[in-house]
Amino acid sequence: MAAAPPQGQQPNPQQMAAMQQQIAAEAEKRGMTPQQFQQWQRHQIELEARKAGMTYEQYVTKLKQQVFENHQRQQQMAAQQQAAQQSGQPQAQGQGGQQVPINPGAPDPKATAVAKWLRGQDLKTRTCILNGQRKDMFRVKRALRALQSPAYKTACAKNPLLTPVTDTASASETFKLLPLSLLALRVSKADPHEGHNHGPPAKQQKRVKGLWTVKIEQQQEVLEDLHYVWLYEGPQWKQKMYAAGALVLIMAVVMFPLWPVTLRIGVWYLSMGALGLIGLFFAMAIFRAILFAVTYFAVPPGLWLYPNLFEDVGFFDSFRPVWGWQEDKKRKKSKKGSGNAAPTGEKATAAAGQAKSTGSSLAAAATSTASDVKNRNLKPRVEEVEED
Repeated sequence: MAAAPPQGQQPNPQQMAAMQQQIAAEAEKRGMTPQQFQQWQRHQIELEARKAGMTYEQYVTKLKQQVFENHQRQQQMAAQQQAAQQSGQPQAQGQGGQQVPINPGAPDPKATAVAKWLRGQDLKTRTCILNGQRKDMFRVKRALRALQSPAYKTACAKNPLLTPVTDTASASETFKLLPLSLLALRVSKADPHEGHNHGPPAKQQKRVKGLWTVKIEQQQEVLEDLHYVWLYEGPQWKQKMYAAGALVLIMAVVMFPLWPVTLRIGVWYLSMGALGLIGLFFAMAIFRAILFAVTYFAVPPGLWLYPNLFEDVGFFDSFRPVWGWQEDKKRKKSKKGSGNAAPTGEKATAAAGQAKSTGSSLAAAATSTASDVKNRNLKPRVEEVEED
């Protein structure tokens, strides 16, 4: 129905034409002429006015005011949605399916309590990349299951800020508090090179398996298969402690000239000991290289002191064995090949033995079957068995 003007204003020609077209369409649906439809509508309005205890004019004025207010409200919501889309501001789905723009500000205490409780649950989160930062991502259905669990009911009895949940609909309404307070937002998988011409093709991209690059969606819906990321980091006391420790360490290093003499002497001895260990390591590396160069020509193929010193092994394994001869690459490959061939030969022998045993068992089964067939026609007899 076309928007009616408020009391004291006359409709413009466009509104009048729209109203006449709508009246003609409604009359045609009911099989009436526009004049008959207006008389029938007037009669219905008079009946409604009598029920409300008003006159016809008062009831019509009230209807016009309600229609105008609804029209104004719809225009305001459309303007807000358009402004939010232009600014890239996400919107959450409110009650009745209406889109509610998310305004940044202080989070709701109820939403914070729900986020804090869900953060402590096992939602099987996975790491994703959002705006170049690592975030925890989870699926909505796991959060809804957690909100409908007995553990949440117990937490509601202890914490009055938690919203009670009775069914799936109430769990969804409780979950909507998170995007409205910017504690968790809906995301979807995105191409990290989207909008750039320098990115390699999708088939040639090298990415970490299971690590998604995501983007925030405009519509913050609550469906079981959707993904959300946590923006709520919880209490930051660990980060604050680490920052305070780093600040204290920096101040201690800067104020080294003010340290007591005994501490400064102790630090000097420690630094000299560390430098001595580093120098000893370099000297040992140079000595083992010289020793190998001499023995390579004198006693080929050459002798290595601590052959595993630069191998990818543990600290103590780097110094075991103490010495060893240089091994050629072909010899190493032959050792690996012989090591792999031995199990293969053993497997072949085992397979042959298994086939032989299978054949003998089949032959024995056939012999026993034949003997059973032969003995079927014999008369029964009793045999004596000697006791052990």
